[in-house]
Amino acid sequence: MTILFIILVILASALLGFVVLVQNPKGGGLSGSIGGFNTQFMGVKQTTDVLEKGTWLFAAIVGLLCLFSTLFIGGTSTTKSAPSNLEQVPTNGPVSRPAQPTPAPPAQQK
Repeated sequence: MTILFIILVILASALLGFVVLVQNPKGGGLSGSIGGFNTQFMGVKQTTDVLEKGTWLFAAIVGLLCLFSTLFIGGTSTTKSAPSNLEQVPTNGPVSRPAQPTPAPPAQQK
């Protein structure tokens, strides 16, 4: 299941990057330079609107895949590692405090 989510996120991210790089905010990107058509491309009018909707669609897909992957990908590990130092500390024993240094007596004046 992990591999499936990784592949889907990478694919959606690549498509999102392509759609973002194709458009130009001033209208002169790929939508305005293919074949000399300004407002019509393969029967679709206003290509910039299609590219903007595609940007939002792929951004939403990447976001949802990232959120849902946390539900389906378990955080448990199959390998057993050595316990860390923090796990070896007893939690219910008496607390010992380090000895406080005794203050030096004030120097006497002659």
